[in-house]
Amino acid sequence: MPTFPVQYSMLSSKALQDFIIQQYGDPALTCRLLLRNVSDTYIIEKAGAPVYIFKVYRISHRSLHEIQGEVELLNRLHEGGAAVSYPIPDLHGNEIQDFNAPEGLRHGVLFSYAKGSNVYDLTEAQLQLVGREMAKVHNITANLALPHEREEYDINRLLLQPLEILAPAFKDHAEGYTYLKDTAQKVIQQLNELPTGSFSHGYLQYDFLPKNFHFDEQGQLTFFDFDFAGKGWLANDVTSFFIHFFLHVGRQKMTQEAADRDFQVFIDAYRSVRPFSDDELKAVPYLGFIFWIFYLGYQYTHFEEWSNWFFTPRYLTEQERVVRMYVELHCRFN
Repeated sequence: MPTFPVQYSMLSSKALQDFIIQQYGDPALTCRLLLRNVSDTYIIEKAGAPVYIFKVYRISHRSLHEIQGEVELLNRLHEGGAAVSYPIPDLHGNEIQDFNAPEGLRHGVLFSYAKGSNVYDLTEAQLQLVGREMAKVHNITANLALPHEREEYDINRLLLQPLEILAPAFKDHAEGYTYLKDTAQKVIQQLNELPTGSFSHGYLQYDFLPKNFHFDEQGQLTFFDFDFAGKGWLANDVTSFFIHFFLHVGRQKMTQEAADRDFQVFIDAYRSVRPFSDDELKAVPYLGFIFWIFYLGYQYTHFEEWSNWFFTPRYLTEQERVVRMYVELHCRFN
């Protein structure tokens, strides 16, 4: 009987452990699944302590060209002294591994482990460190060219395309879709009134939420997960961190007054390392709406491959409600 086609499989942790031991030359390493998500993430340990992260990309999510671009970007950041998790080459100098999975050829990369843990209630010192380190990242990625370029994150890619993709999801909720489309046009108009041609441009991580960086016991910071890296306004990275404060206020973890104060601490620290204009700061709330639409479009597009069981009509309605709250709180239209 022929093998039935597979859309998405998971690599065996035990088989992957044997592979990593062979390729990287350390028989003391162990491997276990950490997260089944956009990519499958395995934690590689030695004597029970994490030492590496191994990420296996999904065929539908990242091409080899895109993975090569991510690896090149992280190498440039690491070489430039940025606080990032970076690729580890095997015994033969290869940074990207190939796996002949049932659904086709998949690729994996071993990364250095970001020591520490996530922190969501950030102290003033931690906010300042995030600001300075993000600015250091941008000092390296501004106007950077890579042999394997990642995609351009312009208004069309981040907003208009995802809106078009989302149309079928709103077939039974036309009012919600009309609201998102109308708001998108207002956001575009608002951005058109700013001198966006002078905004800093380069590679952005586009997911600088606290879930994607760790603080260790000595207070050192490490950024990780540059899977969504692309080229665009660097203000989009500042925006992704701005979203954290909106979420934290919404979960009643802090007041809006405290959120505004903490975000300003972060901005001041960023500006101590790299310029960030008042016009870029004015754009941040509107770029935040775009951030919501981009990731909502991604979730809908990759429903089957990601197994995001939570993406239901109820979830979509709830997300629209959250977007409305965000717009009412942070966006002012002329």
